[in-house]
Amino acid sequence: MLAAGVAVLLGAGGCAAPDAPSAPGPSVPAVRATPTLSPTPAPTVQHPRPDTLHFSVLGDVGGSADAGRVLRAIGADGDAFTLVVGDLSYGPAGGEAAWCRTVAAAVGQHHPVEIVSGNHEDDGPNGDIDAFEACLPNRLPGLVGRYGREYYVDVPAEHPLARIVMLSPALDFGDGPWSYASGTAHYAWTRDALRSARAAGIPWVVVGMHKPCLSVGVYACDPGADLMNLLLREKADLVVTGHEHMYQRTRRLALGPSCPAVVPGRYDSGCVVASGGTTFVTVGTGGHELRDVHAGDSEARYFAAVSARDRDSAFGFLGVDVSSRRLDARFRPAAGSTFTDRVTLTR
Repeated sequence: MLAAGVAVLLGAGGCAAPDAPSAPGPSVPAVRATPTLSPTPAPTVQHPRPDTLHFSVLGDVGGSADAGRVLRAIGADGDAFTLVVGDLSYGPAGGEAAWCRTVAAAVGQHHPVEIVSGNHEDDGPNGDIDAFEACLPNRLPGLVGRYGREYYVDVPAEHPLARIVMLSPALDFGDGPWSYASGTAHYAWTRDALRSARAAGIPWVVVGMHKPCLSVGVYACDPGADLMNLLLREKADLVVTGHEHMYQRTRRLALGPSCPAVVPGRYDSGCVVASGGTTFVTVGTGGHELRDVHAGDSEARYFAAVSARDRDSAFGFLGVDVSSRRLDARFRPAAGSTFTDRVTLTR
C-alpha cells in the first residue's frame, strides 16, 4: 500500500518589519505577517481487494511419517492459512498439545491452522476438540460462531475474496449428534452464513466439514441430504471434507429443472453441469492410513477424480488459489506420491 504523502505548503517569504527609527521620519507601513497554513489533509486510502489468496486443506492427519511429509510440504508452500477438516491426531487423550507442537514445527509456529472437529475428537476417543482448540487457536480476525465446531470467517478480513464456513454435521460433542436437517437451528445458521456472504458481495464461498455426503468410500451420507441440497441451492462454490481416507472430487453439481434435489446413493445425470455449480472434494489424505474405493459404488459417476489405497494412492493436501474471478484447487502430493488433480472455477 502506498503511504499517502502530506503536502507542505510554503508561504511567500518576506522581511521582518524593521525596528522603529530613533529619529522622526516618514512612517513605515506595517508588514503583514505570512499566515500559517494548515497542511493539506492526506487523502483517505481505499484498500484495494487483494489480487490473490492461497490456502491449503487437509484432513485425517495423525502422526505417521506420511503425515509429517504432508505437513512439511504445507510449510514449504507459503500459503496464508491451513484448514484441517477433522480427525486430527488419532492419538490418546492428553496428547493434544504434543501433536499441535508437531504440526506447528512443520508448518510454522505462527502459521494459522484453522480446525474443525472430526468424529475422532468430538467426544473422543482420540483427544478432545476443546484441547485442540487451545493448542491450535483461531488466528484469523473476524471469526463468527464457535471455533472448532461451527463458524465462518472472511478472508482477507478487509475486502475478502472468500468466506470460509466450517460445520459439524453428525458429530456428537456430548449432547447428541448435531443435525443439519431442514428446520433445525444448525440448518438455519448455515443458510444465513451462505446468504450473507453473497449479500456482502464476497466472490467465493468455501464450506468445510468432516463428513462427506457423496463418496466412493465406505460411508453413507451422514450429514444428511438436506444439508447437501442446501449447499447446492445456495450455490456454495467448493465443499471440502475428510473422513474417507482418500482423495475424491466430484464433477460440478447444481440444482435446477432437471435436478430438483440430489439423492444420496443414486446417480442423476441431470445434476451434473458444465460450468458453475458446486464441487465437492474429500481430502482425507493428510497422513493416516488410506482406504480402498468401494467397488461398484452407485455414486461413482459423480466423480471426476479419485486417489485411494488401491487406485493412484497418494498422501497430500489441496492447495487453493483464489482471485476475484477464479478459484483454482489442486491436489498437491507429498514427497513419494505422484498423483495430481486440478479443478478451476471461474466467474
